[in-house]
Amino acid sequence: MSELRWHPFLQEWTITATHRQDRTFFPPDDFCPLCPTRDSNQPTEIPRAHFDIAVFENRFPSLCTPPPAVELEPNDFVMTRPSSGVCEVVVYTPEHHATLAGLSPRKVEALCRVWKDRYADLISRDGIEYVYIFENKGKEIGVTLSHPHGQIYAYPFIPRTIQTRLESERMHFEKTGRQLAHDWLNFEMQDGRRIVAESEHFITLVPYFARYPYELHILPKQPIPTLLQMNDACLDALARAILDAAQRLDALFGFSMPYIMSLFQHPTDFTRFEVEFLPPYRTKHKLKYLAGSEAGCGVFINDTLPENTAPQLRGAKPSP
Repeated sequence: MSELRWHPFLQEWTITATHRQDRTFFPPDDFCPLCPTRDSNQPTEIPRAHFDIAVFENRFPSLCTPPPAVELEPNDFVMTRPSSGVCEVVVYTPEHHATLAGLSPRKVEALCRVWKDRYADLISRDGIEYVYIFENKGKEIGVTLSHPHGQIYAYPFIPRTIQTRLESERMHFEKTGRQLAHDWLNFEMQDGRRIVAESEHFITLVPYFARYPYELHILPKQPIPTLLQMNDACLDALARAILDAAQRLDALFGFSMPYIMSLFQHPTDFTRFEVEFLPPYRTKHKLKYLAGSEAGCGVFINDTLPENTAPQLRGAKPSP
């Protein structure tokens, strides 16, 4: 059973997807559903012995087209709607024990082009309002398949957090004629203390408003709203920035850092493309849990100062 149910107090949609309780949970390494199919008697999700990057629809999707009929009929109080949309899986490599940080620059450049292709396709479909590209990495995040992969959700609505971002950006643009990201980046670059890395096209930083101790944001220096406006040089620079960020996070504490990586994009004049890394560790041995204030009220408490964590990430470089 899967449907969308409206939360009348928070003014947002909740997805119910009971079939996901049966999704694959930490399979043995010799039968990973994201590895290439090497034995036709034991097929995986990828029916090939070799591949570069694979994309397919999730077998246990939260959203699908066509969607099933709703279970709970709407009435004067209850708002429900079918869980229409698309959920895709993007498998980065056939190598089971690899990570994004360990991929070659060429592979990440290809991945950025796959993201661009999938975004162009999904955002053009009828009924799709927002396309979210992301990666959950690590057991600490709740990942149940360790093979390196990301996901893409094509929503039939704009999620509330995204609506808040867009409204803030729209109001700032209407007031100043400038992107909110433009003024923020100018402030960060003039201050300089929270900048982690910089290239001709992109800047990586720990924002002054960071909610997580080692939160990293990657933004283009030019007012680019989505992947669709990026040429080959820009895509290659994005790949290098993403790879550099992932490698710095691994080098920070000397182990493969878990994280949530999000690509935020929306085709308007007032928005700017952004990549966000949210790693859950606040020290080498301590996790940042979302407890009462964060989970209950949405008010994050950061136990560190971005002015102190950014220099650590600047100095965290992978071993040659």
